[in-house]
Amino acid sequence: MNKLLNKKTISNIIFGIAVVLLLYPPTREWGMRQLAFAPTIKNNKKAEFVKSYDWNLRGLNTKDINLSAFKGKIIFVNFWATWCPPCRAEMPMIQKLYNDYKDKVTFIFVTNEDWKTVETFFNKRAFNLPAYNSISTPPEIFLKTNSIPATYLVNKNGAILISKTGAADWNSSKVRNLLDDLLSK
Repeated sequence: MNKLLNKKTISNIIFGIAVVLLLYPPTREWGMRQLAFAPTIKNNKKAEFVKSYDWNLRGLNTKDINLSAFKGKIIFVNFWATWCPPCRAEMPMIQKLYNDYKDKVTFIFVTNEDWKTVETFFNKRAFNLPAYNSISTPPEIFLKTNSIPATYLVNKNGAILISKTGAADWNSSKVRNLLDDLLSK
């Protein structure tokens, strides 16, 4: 093998390309999407549980809800913001998942931003995810991180099977297979 193209040189080239993709604004979100992996799924024995479902949310583009109305259902909760590059990177994948599962799974997208900001962002990207502002304290299990995006997949028994901070490929076959399995029970 040519000395110039040894493993270290190839690794450095790949690393350099990854840095450019992540830092150069026009390609940042695209690069993050390419580097996003399917989230890790916990089994029921290792899962933590939602202890309290008492959480009031103000609907920005949908009606107000209390999480307790969805106890016993599959719930996908995502904390995000329009200014967050990893959040923006994973949104197209979440939108595809939402399009296929919105009638079977409860999707809750929580932001601190106002509706005008969210609406502008959604319109520019053709998103129609149900967005909410939290108007009471979220369940303690959702407060373990201050980072966004933070996403949780809760099964019908309240077990958190996925707890992911950072961008992920939510439209992966791994996530879809899990949802299909949970829905079949």
